[in-house]
Amino acid sequence: MRLCALGDLLLDVTVRLGGLLHSGADTTAETRLGAGGQAANVAAWAASLGADARFVGKRADDEAGRIAAAELAGHGVEVVGPVVEGRTGVVVALVGPDGDRTMASDRGVAPELRPEDLDPAWFADREHLHLSGYILLREPGTGAAAEGASAVRSAGGRVSVDLGSWAAIRDYGPERLLDVLRRLRPDVVFATERERAILGGDLPAEWVLKRGPAGFVISRDGDRTDWPAAPAAVVDATGAGDALAAGFLVGGPELAAQTAARCVAKLGAMP
Repeated sequence: MRLCALGDLLLDVTVRLGGLLHSGADTTAETRLGAGGQAANVAAWAASLGADARFVGKRADDEAGRIAAAELAGHGVEVVGPVVEGRTGVVVALVGPDGDRTMASDRGVAPELRPEDLDPAWFADREHLHLSGYILLREPGTGAAAEGASAVRSAGGRVSVDLGSWAAIRDYGPERLLDVLRRLRPDVVFATERERAILGGDLPAEWVLKRGPAGFVISRDGDRTDWPAAPAAVVDATGAGDALAAGFLVGGPELAAQTAARCVAKLGAMP
């Protein structure tokens, strides 16, 4: 499969806490520094599953950007897109002893990707374009996503979107995002149940609703199929939804469940 993921390449700082945080005192932790970002994660997991994966996004010419790009390329992903002055985004993920995580996100220059930054050749040979929902929540990123989707569709390809974050959807405005999505006409939409509820409205697509340990639901035109999560010893849930999306796009629901289980069994969002 020839897949392109458009959106964010960030530097992830993952902190797995050994216990509860106590104000004014130390808490033991295990940490990991490395590449992250929703679109980059999907590209890395797709490459690990045998796809020909390309990442398209904007990053800064700083140490964080160099570290993230080098790691993503090391996963076998072709990394393209403008490198500019500024700040590459950083996400700090606090992971509790149960594997659940809370994230503090600084997206840096990633949402500033513009339609004129794109080379049509990046999309002409792709069968599928996966869009990070975060790129849709701010101009000019929305325009870049539309340009990429149009280019892939012109070549006979398909488009998927991951909604990204219920809090970001709430702050941006569900109706505004729904209007953007209706213009993009995605074939597949990935979302948590809370993200889907906040978005509301009708959007014709194949929906993959992520339910964490309860697995996921595939629905379209009133038909619904429940898929259980694959067994896993949960270490860190960061990136599990991105791994699931990559598995689904490359090989369908069974591979999606297996790939998500691989992700949660280790620290960090990438393979």
